[in-house]
Amino acid sequence: MATTTTTCSTFGLPKLLHSTFTHNLNLSSSSSPFSRNPPNPITSSKPRTTVSISSCSVKPASPKVSVQTRMWNWKGYSIRYQCAGNSGPALVLVHGFGANSDHWRKNIPVLAESHRVFAIDLIGYGYSDKPNPRELGDTPFYTFETWGAQLNDFCTDVVKDKAFFICNSIGGLVGLQAAVADPSICRGVMVINISLRMLHITKQPWYGRPLIRSFQNLLRNTPVGKFFFQTVATKESVKNILCQCYHDTSQVTDELVDAILCPGLEPGAADVFLEFICYSDGPLPEELLPQVKCPVVVVWGDKDPWEPIELGRAYGEFDPVEDFIALPGVGHCPQDEAPHLVNPLVESFVARHATMKS
Repeated sequence: MATTTTTCSTFGLPKLLHSTFTHNLNLSSSSSPFSRNPPNPITSSKPRTTVSISSCSVKPASPKVSVQTRMWNWKGYSIRYQCAGNSGPALVLVHGFGANSDHWRKNIPVLAESHRVFAIDLIGYGYSDKPNPRELGDTPFYTFETWGAQLNDFCTDVVKDKAFFICNSIGGLVGLQAAVADPSICRGVMVINISLRMLHITKQPWYGRPLIRSFQNLLRNTPVGKFFFQTVATKESVKNILCQCYHDTSQVTDELVDAILCPGLEPGAADVFLEFICYSDGPLPEELLPQVKCPVVVVWGDKDPWEPIELGRAYGEFDPVEDFIALPGVGHCPQDEAPHLVNPLVESFVARHATMKS
């Protein structure tokens, strides 16, 4: 495994709750992200070298590239996606919590010059349908299993080809889940500041778990949850949150704030928001990575205040991971904060594997 350092942040509203539990209540273990007793990640015999890259070439978007917005019917639900490019390997870009395909607006036109690029709004987010979870039975709906199935079906129905998954934050878990569920579809996964899921119930000490469940119940089943959402779903709050996770706050523009906020004001968005921040079960990255059959690259902005790179480095030790690439001076959403760094990394990763038999 090579570790690459490049000189040079998804959107994570659940970290508001993380702050509540970990900083104010001191409930979370800070020693390791692997407190669920997963398989030992230190099993790789790959040589480790450090490669320093002093600069990345910046490729401007071609004015000839046209990005189209389309809708796809998935199991009776309307799903928005964006697409561009007519040739080359297929890429599917997967956003993080609270975001949507517009979070890839700086990547789609550039990557589409030599790839077929698709960016999807996961169900419940962006301008995709937001079914009320209370009307869908007792089985949780907004889960990584649901989104992983959506991603694989999207490749089958829309992309009509195998694809590379390029994913940010919780989108990284979606990509890994999809790759595990159907290895025949995914050619490779790049996870960018993947969520460590530090609010996962198994990563909390036993004495804190009842309090977490009680607080989640308060949010989901009382007016407190809707009030909490209303305080978050404002331009000022969204901008403040983005300024926390972007190291270069000049990249937090009005355009970005509107791209994140406007879909969040649509009917049903509050119910999805509350459902997911109360979702503390499901898979962890350290459980999915050993099961992945395709190559994985882990990219990490080292100024991410929500997903510390010190904990994220452990993911570089899993056998499927061929590179752990640190981006100094970049926060939680590198694809938007530093697209001139991320786009070449995507192109390089895809080029290494596009010609390989899959």
